[in-house]
Amino acid sequence: MPSSPQAEKPDLEPRTGSPSPRLSEKEFKLRFLNQFQDPAYEPLSAELAKIAKAAWDAYENSRKSPKTRKAGPGFADPKYDLATDWLAARDAIHEAQRRHEDPDGPIRFLLINGSSRSEHTCPSELSKSFRIVETARSVLEQNPWVKVSVLDLSRLTSEYGRQIHPCKACFSTSAALCHWPCSCYPNYSLGQIHDWMNDIYPLWVEAHGILIVTPVNWYHTSSPLKLMIDRLVCADGGNPDPTSTHGKHAKEAKELEMKGWDYPRHLEGRLFSVIVHGDTEGAENVRRSVSDWLKSMGLRSAGSLAEIDRYIGYWEPYATSHAAYEKDQAFQEEVRNAARTLYEAAAADRQDRPIAASSLLKQPREK
Repeated sequence: MPSSPQAEKPDLEPRTGSPSPRLSEKEFKLRFLNQFQDPAYEPLSAELAKIAKAAWDAYENSRKSPKTRKAGPGFADPKYDLATDWLAARDAIHEAQRRHEDPDGPIRFLLINGSSRSEHTCPSELSKSFRIVETARSVLEQNPWVKVSVLDLSRLTSEYGRQIHPCKACFSTSAALCHWPCSCYPNYSLGQIHDWMNDIYPLWVEAHGILIVTPVNWYHTSSPLKLMIDRLVCADGGNPDPTSTHGKHAKEAKELEMKGWDYPRHLEGRLFSVIVHGDTEGAENVRRSVSDWLKSMGLRSAGSLAEIDRYIGYWEPYATSHAAYEKDQAFQEEVRNAARTLYEAAAADRQDRPIAASSLLKQPREK
């Protein structure tokens, strides 16, 4: 009998060919110096020219991570130079995981305000999402042995130097190329700094329960929340050892993935609640998409009362939306019930009891 043909070897060559984004020295320095528009900088023009020259040197030589040290024991290549920023982020995640697993520690909750609106910048008014988070916090903090952390994403629009950079989609090249925590940032040569995610990852890791509140923005979540969602891709299947791919070596990552990748779920098992509010349309679909995203990462819904989509001031003026929220006592009680449900589920989980949260809670409206 003729021998069976050999299996075709997979083509793992990275595809390239898009236009280069590299800037000329003149264009780079124009962009770099454009950030110093305030007249207070005018007497410092000579100093700024020297700084721009140094920044150009870092850019021209692509010094993404200028401060590194040897990876050391526990890594696939102990002699590989890893960024000290990444190593610090990894240590913070490991400490957060220890807090999460501490049987004598408090039940930890992370409450996330997804709105970009804040009275401290252009809108001149806080968001309803922030008020909803505060309502949930007041419920959770009534319980003993609870620690609540609030992640207010509106600070992306109102706080100096606070950023979440976009995901660069390394996962689509290979799961093994997407490092946990993300190693794409900071990139000093490109000025991609002040990335908030290295502070955010430990908040997710240490939490036993996570409550997300977001408005509907054009049938989607808010843009700050979506930035964070995309940057959490490394928490679901990401590679905890950048030395195994020698940094961002695409072909090595592809080869590693093809040997068999186990897609580690770094946030698996945590409980969640989702509250979505809108004014005219899209709330139900956004709530479903956020819940489905969390479930796809291995997180668990705290229960039906923990997932809410509602309209505030339906087709009413935006100018009176806060007043509409204040009048809607039923919605506010639903928010409290979502927080109670999340707490009950987390407390039951801590005691290895079946999660049957919210069974005794009375809904503020039956239909």
